[in-house]
Amino acid sequence: MSDRQQAPLKEKRRLGNWMPAQERTAAAFRRRIAAAAAAAHDARRAPLAGVVRDLADLVHGDAVLRMNLTRAIDEARAAGYDLGYASIDELMRIVDYLMTYAPPFSASAPVATPLNVVLDWPMCMPSGYAVFRDPAFNAQLRRVLDYWCGFLSGPHSRAHLNGHAPDGWFCEEAREKMGLEEFVCDPSQPHWGFESWNAFFTRRFRPGARPVAGPDDHRVIVSACEASPYDVRENVKLHDRFWIKSQPYSLREILTASQQDLAERFVGGSIFQGYLSAFNYHRWHAPVAGRIRAAYNVDGTCYSDVEAEGVDPRGLNDSQGYMTAVAARAVVVIDCDDPGIGEVACVFVGMAEVSSCTIVALPGQRVAKGDELGCFQYGGSTYCLIFRPGVIERFVPQPPYRDDVPPLRVNSHLATARG
Repeated sequence: MSDRQQAPLKEKRRLGNWMPAQERTAAAFRRRIAAAAAAAHDARRAPLAGVVRDLADLVHGDAVLRMNLTRAIDEARAAGYDLGYASIDELMRIVDYLMTYAPPFSASAPVATPLNVVLDWPMCMPSGYAVFRDPAFNAQLRRVLDYWCGFLSGPHSRAHLNGHAPDGWFCEEAREKMGLEEFVCDPSQPHWGFESWNAFFTRRFRPGARPVAGPDDHRVIVSACEASPYDVRENVKLHDRFWIKSQPYSLREILTASQQDLAERFVGGSIFQGYLSAFNYHRWHAPVAGRIRAAYNVDGTCYSDVEAEGVDPRGLNDSQGYMTAVAARAVVVIDCDDPGIGEVACVFVGMAEVSSCTIVALPGQRVAKGDELGCFQYGGSTYCLIFRPGVIERFVPQPPYRDDVPPLRVNSHLATARG
């Protein structure tokens, strides 16, 4: 029986609690959002938001894009998945509705990345791979996500920043889930003092909540994010076939072709990769002390995953290695104070609805271990640290890596460098 003839998946293994594991829950969300989008469209009788209209015009004006996206939708529905829409126009109305959507809290069936749930199946159908790699499509989709980020950065995004169960992010269950007492907030203020959804999403720890391991010991390298271990690879190559099932890391693609000299200095080195949960802290911190040698953003895909994982991959989760080479990301290179460690490349990758990777540490600036480097402004996220050959003696997290344990805390001991 071929992949397309197999029964539709009833459950996906979801790393990070960004979307519900049960397909019936995801399908119910898509139907609910589609109905709300249709009602809003009929009530307003207003045109689509400009960025969404531009996306629709791009797709309808490009015969290949239109054909591939139409076929991807048809293939997903033929495979038995309930999308909540059956055409490009219906999909665009849903995208338009989500431009003013602020996710509610849910402990049992979170939908923290709503557009990812909507696109979940078309993007991993045979015709969908080409759509979600198309440069023009991604550039316009980035404008859509930036527009949504603008809403999430404003006061109207605070609909669920309250203590009302079960949807409020400050209800008792949510506070326990997130350990909210560890973060800077003020329960006596409206919306607990947060000016927007993004201000809440990028909330800061209270002083002392995440002490820096070995602050004076250069051999102690710390975790740059509050993240669960995903993978460790040794002897990394300059160029590798990152799109195959094993998804080797490819330095030239991760750091970009314009940084060939930088990439060559890490050949034969090691990589650690971790992923962030919807409930995690989303700021990045320096894993070592030193001087910022380079800091730059890389445009890339938003929802592309790898064919090698099959017609029914487990969302973007199983494509995290591949995504370090193709997705939108920020790169910060630190020249460690310890010459035995040398340069460390920190790569922060935007998955799904990440609207921006914001760098705050600029070239020439000196950072202490644990200093802030930047943050993700909303969305599913993964990151990796790249070390030069012979630097790492041992990583603290060891395989097999489990997703049912607490994440490795930011600023905690991640690896030990050779003496």
